[in-house]
Amino acid sequence: MTFTPEQMPLIELNNGQQMPQLGLGVYKVGQEIAVNLIRTAIQKGYRRIDTAALYGNEAEVGEGIRSSGVAREEIFVTTKIWNDRQGYDSALEAIDESLDRLNLDYLDLLLIHWPCPTQDKFVETWSAFQKAMQGGKIRGIGVSNFNPHHIEKLIAAGGPVPAINQIELHPGWQQKDIRSFNSSHGIATEAWSPLARGRYNDSAEVLEIAQKHGKTPTQVVVRWHIELGNLVIPKTANHDRLDENIDVFDFKLDSEDMAKFEKFDGGDRVGPNPDDFG
Repeated sequence: MTFTPEQMPLIELNNGQQMPQLGLGVYKVGQEIAVNLIRTAIQKGYRRIDTAALYGNEAEVGEGIRSSGVAREEIFVTTKIWNDRQGYDSALEAIDESLDRLNLDYLDLLLIHWPCPTQDKFVETWSAFQKAMQGGKIRGIGVSNFNPHHIEKLIAAGGPVPAINQIELHPGWQQKDIRSFNSSHGIATEAWSPLARGRYNDSAEVLEIAQKHGKTPTQVVVRWHIELGNLVIPKTANHDRLDENIDVFDFKLDSEDMAKFEKFDGGDRVGPNPDDFG
C-alpha cells in the first residue's frame, strides 16, 4: 500500500485546528515496542498519535516522533491526564509531567481522560487546561468520556467549549445522542475502541460488505466511522495492521452498507459508564 498524508481528510475543530481524521491509538502498546511502532507509523503516513499518561508510553511516543524524520509541526499529538490528577494545581503539574515525558515543547491537544463525577473536580481541571493553553504549552483542549450533562457543566462555568469529546463508539455502541449533542455544540466526536476489539469482523453483514468492496472487515468498520464523520483512532501493535487500518480512503460505503450497521446498535458497551467510573 502507498499512502501519503495528503490523502488524509482533515477535520476542522471549533478552535480552528486542523486534525487528521484517522490516527493511531497506543493504548496497551508496550514501551519495548512503542518507539519503533510510532516511527514506522509516521513513516507510513500517519500524522496523528493519541496517547495518555495512563498508557505509560508517553516517553516512547515522543522518541518515536523525534526519530521519524518528520517535522514535529506535521504531527498532531494528543495526550490525557489521568483521574488521580484532577483539580487545578494537580492538573497543572500533570500537564508539565506529560510534556517532560514526551519531551515536546507543546501538545496539540490535551484531554481530561474521564469526568470522575464522584470527585467533582473536572471544572477545576478545565480551568487548569485553559491556563496551560494561555501559556502556550497546549494548542487545543478537549474531553474524553464526557456525557452531555458533564459538558453542560463545563460550559456553564465559562471558558471554551471542548474541541473534541473522545468516547467509546463502535457499531454496537453508536452513541447517537452524544454524537448529536456534540455536533450541536460544535464539538468533534472521536471514537475510542472503534473496532470493539474486532467483535464484528465475523458478522455476516460486515463480511458481505467487505467482500463487496474488496476490503477486510476491519477496513469496512473503520470506513463506517469515516462516513459518519467521526475522528477515529484504531490501535494496533502490529506493523502490518498499520497499513490495513489506514488503507480506507479509496472506497466509500453506500446507503445500503450503512443501513446494515444499524442493526448492531444494541447497547453493546465494552468499557465503563462515565457516570459510574473514577
